Amino acid sequence: MMKLTAIGTSGSYPGPHAAASCYLLQIEAEQTWNIVLDLGSGALGPLQRWINHTDIDAVVLSHLHPDHCLDVTGLYVMHRYDPRFLDAGGPPNRLAVYGPAGTRERLTAAHHTDPGASPVPADSTSDGLEQAFEFTDMRDGQPFAVGPVTITPHLVHHPVEAYAVRIEYNGAVLAYSGDSDACENLTTAAREADLFLCEAAFEDGRDTVRGIHLNGERAGRTAQEAGTKRLVLTHIAPWTNSDTVTAAAARHYSGTIDLAVPDRTWEIRAQQP
Repeated sequence: MMKLTAIGTSGSYPGPHAAASCYLLQIEAEQTWNIVLDLGSGALGPLQRWINHTDIDAVVLSHLHPDHCLDVTGLYVMHRYDPRFLDAGGPPNRLAVYGPAGTRERLTAAHHTDPGASPVPADSTSDGLEQAFEFTDMRDGQPFAVGPVTITPHLVHHPVEAYAVRIEYNGAVLAYSGDSDACENLTTAAREADLFLCEAAFEDGRDTVRGIHLNGERAGRTAQEAGTKRLVLTHIAPWTNSDTVTAAAARHYSGTIDLAVPDRTWEIRAQQP
């Protein structure tokens, strides 16, 4: 069984009631495996209500926009310096971080600040994040394993290198869109998924630009075409009306539709109704 918990669900930036994109996936097998899907701005705080950072087995980043990855820099600080989590042997083992090409460089640049006019520049560190993290580039269509779970990235339509991910365990399938407009690879990632966690950032009737995000209609059409069993809409910005988006999706998708809000959970099993 897989359990999905919404940590941050706001699109583009943290909203007044939700951090930016972050989801905790937990798999009960011979042990509990904990996978964080995206770790956007503001999400590290609420994530700590659900899990000790030393229990995270992997972080999977759909792409490198700040609302999906920036709080990895705070996670680095926790792994390297928080005395509450450092035992006599030193920092925890390096944490696996999967993301698009350039993830290590992008996050290292976000974390490091040149000393500038500091009177104690020798105390400034340029340590790379690889001291705490083991970075692996994701490739379109090339699966990788985290414990008993198989994760397959699918390159999708977004202005930067971005991936939807298909996550499979014991016959159950979770698909996560990341950020994407409608495209063939997104439909492939979501094919017959038991749960499709899908962004719907654009408001139907208002936002017309293509190649960036889905609206409710395109999210619903994609889920229907893919034959997904449950659709969970997320990444809805504070300026977007979630009722409008949900109603538009419902006109094109015949299954169950949920709206992702922080702390909501779903159990994902094969053949979930």
